[in-house]
This record gives sequence, C-alpha cells and structure tokens, in this order.
Amino acid sequence: MKTWHELRRFPLAIRLLLVNQFGVNTGFYLLIPYLAVHLGEDLGMSAAVVGIVLGVRNLSQQGLFLIGGSASDRLGARGVIIAGCALRTVGFGLFALGDGLAVLLAASVLSGLAGALFNPAVRAFLAQQAGSRQAEAFALFNVFATTGALVGPLLGSALLLVDFRVAAVTAAALFALLTIAQALVLPAGEVAPAAGGVLSDWREVLGNRVFLAFALAMVGMFTLQNQLYLLLPDGARRATGWDGAAGLVFLVGTLANLALQMRLTRALKERGERARWIGAGLVLMGLAFVPPMAVAGLDAPPGGPGDAVLRSLPVLAGALLLYLGVMVAQPFVMELIPAFGRAELTGTYFGLFYVVSGVAAAVGNTVVGWAMDTGSRMRMPWLPWACCLAFGLLSAAGVAWLHRLRGLPGRTTGEAEPPAPAAAAVAAPAEVPAATAPDEATTAEPARARERA
Repeated sequence: MKTWHELRRFPLAIRLLLVNQFGVNTGFYLLIPYLAVHLGEDLGMSAAVVGIVLGVRNLSQQGLFLIGGSASDRLGARGVIIAGCALRTVGFGLFALGDGLAVLLAASVLSGLAGALFNPAVRAFLAQQAGSRQAEAFALFNVFATTGALVGPLLGSALLLVDFRVAAVTAAALFALLTIAQALVLPAGEVAPAAGGVLSDWREVLGNRVFLAFALAMVGMFTLQNQLYLLLPDGARRATGWDGAAGLVFLVGTLANLALQMRLTRALKERGERARWIGAGLVLMGLAFVPPMAVAGLDAPPGGPGDAVLRSLPVLAGALLLYLGVMVAQPFVMELIPAFGRAELTGTYFGLFYVVSGVAAAVGNTVVGWAMDTGSRMRMPWLPWACCLAFGLLSAAGVAWLHRLRGLPGRTTGEAEPPAPAAAAVAAPAEVPAATAPDEATTAEPARARERA
C-alpha cells in the first residue's frame, strides 16, 4: 500500500515509466537468461558461437550507453525512449524468426542498442521530471525493476515449456505495447539549444574527474548485484541440493523490496548526507556475503526438507542483506549523478556512468568467477565470498574518501541542490585532459552462461 500510495503522487508520465520498467525487465528476463540454452541445445551452436552472440548483445549495450545518453540530451528523452523500445521489439522478434547466425547477430545488436538508448534516457527523464523527489522516484524505479526481474524468469520458464519462439514473440509483443503506451502518454517537452557539439559534451563529462572516480567506486555495487545471478544462486543450490533454491533468492529480495524500499528511502532522505547512505549501503552489500560463508563448501544435506531449509538460511540471509544494501544506496546514487554537472547533460552523465560501471563490473565478475574456480580447485570455498566482501568495503571506502575530499556534490539528502556547486564540480576541459556500468543496465550474460556451464 505504501508503494501504491507513493506511485499515485507522481504525474502520469513518471507512473508510466515506472510501470514501463517493470515491463522492460519482465520482457528482458523472460528471454535473455534462456538464450544461451536455446542457441546451444535447440540450434546446436558451439559454445564459442554462443559466446559471440551473447557478447555482441552485451557489448552493443554497454559500449553505446554514452551514445544513448547524448541522444537523450540532444534530441529529447521521449523520442529516445520510444526508439529504444521499438528497437527492442524488432530485436526480440528476430530472435523468434531467425535460426541463422547473421539474423541472430542482428537481433543481438538491435536488442543491445535498444537498451543503450532507453536506459540512460529513462533515468534522465525521471531525474528531470521528479524535481525534489528524485530519491523517491528512483526508489520506486528499483521496486518495479526488481519485481520485473522476478516475474520475467517465471513467465519465461512457463513459456519455454511450449517453445522458445513463443517466449521471444511474447517478449517482443510486450515491448511493442510499451512503445505504443510511451508514444501516447509521454509529453514531448522542449530540448534546450545546445552549445557546441556532442564531442564537446563528452569532453566536459570526461573531464569531471570526481565523477569518474565516483563511477569507478560503484564497481562494488554493480559487481555485487550481479552475484544475484551467479554466486548466491550457486550457493543456495550447493547448500540445499535443490535447483529450485535459486528462485528463493529472488523471491526473498522482491518481497523485501516491495515492503521496505519506500519506507527506507523516505526515512533516510531526511537524515544525513547522500554519501553516508551510499557508503552504508555498500558496506551492507559487502557484509551480505558473510553469512553464506558458514555453509560454503559443505555438501548438500543427506536429511529431509527440514535440513535443506536450515542450510539455506545463511544464503537467504545474505540475499536479504544484499537487497537491503541496494535499497539503501541505489536511489541516492541515481539522485546524485545529475548533480555532478549541468542539467542539459543529465543523459550524458547517466550514459557515461553506466559505461564506466559496466566495464568495471565486468572486471569484477571476472574476479569473482576466478575466485569460484580457484576456491573449488584449492579447497578454499570461502574465497569468492571473501572477494565480494572486499568489493563492498573497498567501494564504500572510495565513496567515503571522495566525501572526505568534499568532491561529491550536494548537502544533505533532504536539501535541494544549488546550481553553483554542481557546476563547480565539472573541471574545465582546458584544465583537465579528457579521460578515456539488476536492473538490466549492467547485467552480464557471460556470468549467467558460466552459471549454467
């Protein structure tokens, strides 16, 4: 009821985009987690080809977030959101129609490009339209995204009992409906005349060294979020000996999100600074991997269901702590990003944030995967859990360091942002040389492929 009441306080366009995110994640997780199985088992493709198709989809999304963000700033968020959803409709439709490698690669590129377009555009739209209630808007965004990530795999597993193509057509139809709804409801809005070119915008954002440092500090948040699809489900299955135990991880998180997200965000917004709660959330996310260490490396129980339930509790406790950490940190992270620079570059800031964080999270996932293999080979089952703990604590330390240097924009979470400090955070391109991203934005299919291998 709290979530519903908060939702009704926003204008229709924001409510649509929140429901839209539920649909986006439902459609995405309805199809993508099962794509590797379809390519390998149904179409008989080699593991190398499967990896290429999945990698192209991920690269075309992660690598083009900056393009999507700039397009949102230059052309308006509304048109970019609609174009992204339309492209996802075509891409998922091609997955249903095509068996050849060329068609599948085209489907991967289009579906990845779609995500690169609408992910930063949706966040820019929310940041611009929510005003002083950005934290609440992004908290609701997290609720709808998490719920969609639970519903999608459940619906996908049911549709796969019929055929993969039925699942792909269903996902494409869902994105088509979202496209139509966005075209009918989202206001056109005005795009401020831009001075200079897109490259000038990129130089300005890339020259903001504090922002880049903040994006790199978020490697812990995205790496640990991705363990909801790799390490935690694997730990639940090993602890219980039951494949279905992985689903309990998502169920616990979704129920907690629905019950607590808005209460937490509203309570924390009035107390203290953004950096405090972002750091606290990251610490909590790191500590989430301590309880599962208690059952790491233990074989599945020989007893009945009661023993399996008891063995699953440390892993489920860890999942709950991880979700709580995300609930604490993520709304304030999303609220903070636009405050680093000019309002006209909000989409570009979100785009670059997801590029940097996505690449960093991919490296983090590689480290966790290495720790899983090494821990299994050297009989150190605690190693991957310890790596995740370290990621969380190091990211929290990075945020605390930036806050101590007074590099982060803003005052307390309850105060409005004056324009001057935010503008001052952007280093002039002449002074600073240009430097070179569960929910869907930083999801890595290689992690899922490894989980199934």
